[in-house]
Amino acid sequence: MNERIGVVSLGCAKNQVDAEMMLFTLRQCGYKIVADPAMADVVIVNTCGFIESAKQESIDEIIELGKLKQEGRIKGIIVTGCLAERYRHAVKEQLYEVDAVVGIGGNEDIAEVVAKCLHGEETELYPSKMCAQLEGGRVQSTPSHYAYLKLGDGCDNRCTFCAIPLIRGKFRSRPQESVVAEAKELVAKGVKELILIAQDTTRYGIDLYGEFRLAALLDELCKIEGLKWIRLLYCYPDEITDQLIDCIARQDKVLNYMDIPLQHCNDRVLKSMNRRGNKETIVNVINKLRAKIPDIVLRTTLICGFPGETEEEFTELSEFVNEMKFQRLGCFAYSQEEDTPAANFENQIDEEIKQKRAEIIMEQQMPIMEEYCKNLIGKEIEVVCEGYDKYANCYFGRSMADSPDVDGKVFFNTEDGKKPAIGDFVTVAIDDYLDCDPIGTMV
Repeated sequence: MNERIGVVSLGCAKNQVDAEMMLFTLRQCGYKIVADPAMADVVIVNTCGFIESAKQESIDEIIELGKLKQEGRIKGIIVTGCLAERYRHAVKEQLYEVDAVVGIGGNEDIAEVVAKCLHGEETELYPSKMCAQLEGGRVQSTPSHYAYLKLGDGCDNRCTFCAIPLIRGKFRSRPQESVVAEAKELVAKGVKELILIAQDTTRYGIDLYGEFRLAALLDELCKIEGLKWIRLLYCYPDEITDQLIDCIARQDKVLNYMDIPLQHCNDRVLKSMNRRGNKETIVNVINKLRAKIPDIVLRTTLICGFPGETEEEFTELSEFVNEMKFQRLGCFAYSQEEDTPAANFENQIDEEIKQKRAEIIMEQQMPIMEEYCKNLIGKEIEVVCEGYDKYANCYFGRSMADSPDVDGKVFFNTEDGKKPAIGDFVTVAIDDYLDCDPIGTMV
């Protein structure tokens, strides 16, 4: 079989893992996987459909591939992922370039869909989203030293602004044995950092075991020889238990880093968002984390311009950012998503005001990140080398404070002709920073 398949995966790391499992299925069926979509016979676009900007990115990608198809350079385009699941028939009706649309429950059937596409057959496949593949073989698309480990899929939180429960369904955990087995396989292949993900990572295990099991899972993962770092993303604040905090403090392999998407701090806005807890509970859990783990790096994401957000409520959010001093923070303008409760709320805020508020928060965050970098000067930190920047004429990598793609990098020089390889863990003495990226020399 000589047919070549290209995959373009957009959106979050959870979507990327789905794409990796589809790649494995296709490779097992004899298809050749190519990195450049322009060199493929069939291209799969694994789409994101979370917010308007992500949907537009997916649509733009499909249109660009459509031009290659018109030129006869590729034979077919298959759309998978969240956009396919959310809009189903509308995708094919509105994007004439598309040959097949596959909902998230049909990812395991991707080889059959590709075969039909190569024979000129058009396909639409929408099995139950509860059938979405949670585990299986993967073709790792990240660099060999780190990988994402998906603990489950779906979400039960029902935030009023979010379409994920509509797209992905109810929260479903993978059995602990399955997660640990996959982790061991990844480490055996050379992975040194596992990044744990789900729509709500802290909810892991509640559906299978009747209790939060993330801490117990971490304890098992820490037993894996050869694994160096474990990173936690997407932790829901009211589910961060004392047991989990103690585990992070106790286990050296679990990084002192946590991503906690808070969205807001004002009690009325949080209630309108259908977020559990309030500002007091948020502040309490942050203070508890910092008291137990003094050097913990906290990342959060916030939403500005949620329907009805007043100037006073925005000011409270602004002051909260300055007070809490998150080392890592992203802020987004509210996206009015159809079929979500918040889309029908009164007092929708003008787009320009939403964007301006988000910009103000990010402007406030810059000095906080600079202060964090200043405090690193004179210290030695552990960095995983990820490449050489020929323009900056130095190496670069990530510290425990840096998650791939969403955080920054550490740039460093070497002495005595040393040449660290990608994936090597090195010690870097920090002596400066630029644009909130630390700079130093390998010790």
